[in-house]
Amino acid sequence: MNFSPCCRPLLIGSLPLRDHQAALDMIFRYTPEIPLWPQLPRLPKEGMIRQFLDGFPGLQEDGKRFWIDTEAADFPEQMAQFYDECAQAEEGKDPCRRRFMLNDEAAPGFYAFCQALARGGEKRDLWTVKGQITGPITSGMGVQDSHGRAIVHDDNLRDVLVALIAMKAECQARSLARFAKRGTPPLVFIDEPAMVGFGSGGFAGISREMVSEAVSRVIAGIHRGGALAGVHVCANGDWQPVLASTTDIVSFDAYSYFDNLILYRQALLQFLARGGVLAWGIVPTGDVTALEEATEDSLYILWREQLAKLCFLGADEQMVTARTLITPSCGTGSLTIGQAEKVLCLTARLSRRLRGALYYAGLAYEHELARLSRRLRGALYGVGTAENL
Repeated sequence: MNFSPCCRPLLIGSLPLRDHQAALDMIFRYTPEIPLWPQLPRLPKEGMIRQFLDGFPGLQEDGKRFWIDTEAADFPEQMAQFYDECAQAEEGKDPCRRRFMLNDEAAPGFYAFCQALARGGEKRDLWTVKGQITGPITSGMGVQDSHGRAIVHDDNLRDVLVALIAMKAECQARSLARFAKRGTPPLVFIDEPAMVGFGSGGFAGISREMVSEAVSRVIAGIHRGGALAGVHVCANGDWQPVLASTTDIVSFDAYSYFDNLILYRQALLQFLARGGVLAWGIVPTGDVTALEEATEDSLYILWREQLAKLCFLGADEQMVTARTLITPSCGTGSLTIGQAEKVLCLTARLSRRLRGALYYAGLAYEHELARLSRRLRGALYGVGTAENL
């Protein structure tokens, strides 16, 4: 993989708005090079779990909650039909059939985003585009069967969920690929805090192997769709499975958990050595007081300090900065509009400052190469002159 975003700004997904066009205007204003489709969790169907469940056999909802009706008389037939469609999709027969596409009522931001890009007005600065999907373990913990049990604990239902999310991620990647700049693949992030949370009290019965296998299948779907995969984790825990996975990008809360991440030195260096990219969530979103106090200068100093720590562990500074995205630590759906705007503004401004520093460092490097070249050519000229005497 040769993906070098060079500290470009990127967002996570959610915004505290109720209007998709207003959300898109904000996204294109602050992150025009890598925009993403907006998720607006203040709207009833745009919660991070419900948004990606359409197409699941037995899905029911009553306006207040949703669940999988495993007791329905036709549930076995629905399951059989689901697996039949999966098999056909895997054989290349209409892989993006309706079941596997994002539902236009649950994810209207995706369709508004694609329509805006298709019109072409927002393509001037476009480098690539980003989508996102909630991971299968987080989703499986948030939806229940007819008996009130989280479906992640049922092997059959979990398998269906993983297959569904993998197909939806693949179709999303295929849809977004037509908008990315030629030669630059789109990005699809898996929002999966459970990737580091297994083993804690809230994740009883969920093993490392279960999490890794489920997320790996979704990553494979994203890759089949022609996109780079990212895993976004706005939590803290065991980072080994994330770093050892086949993901291309690790998105993490650098503001709160950087020092924990670098405890996994060997895995982190191996991830970088194979071309991995860090989506550096340096702009705080989970702590309102921290956000109020944050400035471009303070975040710049913090990022430079964190970069120095990573390089002290053995990472190459030029490589890391080339493979860095600057992001908020998480989405902004729970913030006020003013707070969200500050997050986006800080993300964009910090990115611009870092990229400016990289640009001037590059000019200095090129100047030094030119100076060295002149010295060498002068020395060679002198040798040639001496030989002719």
